[in-house]
Order: sequence, then C-alpha cells, then structure tokens
Amino acid sequence: MTQDERWNTRYEEVKAFIENNKRNPSKYVDSERGLRNWVKQQKKLMNAGALEEQRLKWFNELLALGERYKRVNQYV
Repeated sequence: MTQDERWNTRYEEVKAFIENNKRNPSKYVDSERGLRNWVKQQKKLMNAGALEEQRLKWFNELLALGERYKRVNQYV
C-alpha cells in the first residue's frame, strides 16, 4: 500500500466517522484515538505548509464537516 493510499484510507475513515457519529473523534475514547491523532497530525502539517495541494483541499473539507457538527453548548 502506497503512502497516498494510506492517507486516502484514513481520510475516508475519519470522514465516515464524523458523518455517522455527528462529531469529531474523541481523545478520551481508546477506539477513536487513532483517528483523532491522524487529524491532529494533519493539522500540524497544514500549519507548517507541508500538505500537498490536493490533500490540503480534502482536509479543509473534512475540517468543515467537523465544524458543521461542532457543539456550541451541549446542555441546551
């Protein structure tokens, strides 16, 4: 499996998780920690300007999807 295939696979896993659970992966749930760490690493690469143009586009779409389900106040 190439690096691009691994990146695309993880991207699809995170996207499916957000769509199914209506939230971002949590750092407190062991089964979600790998997805959360991948997102965190991609944010670091994005901020450093090290993400390829196509990956940056897709990752921004993923961040926008996560923002759509972000809870402003969970007790309301």
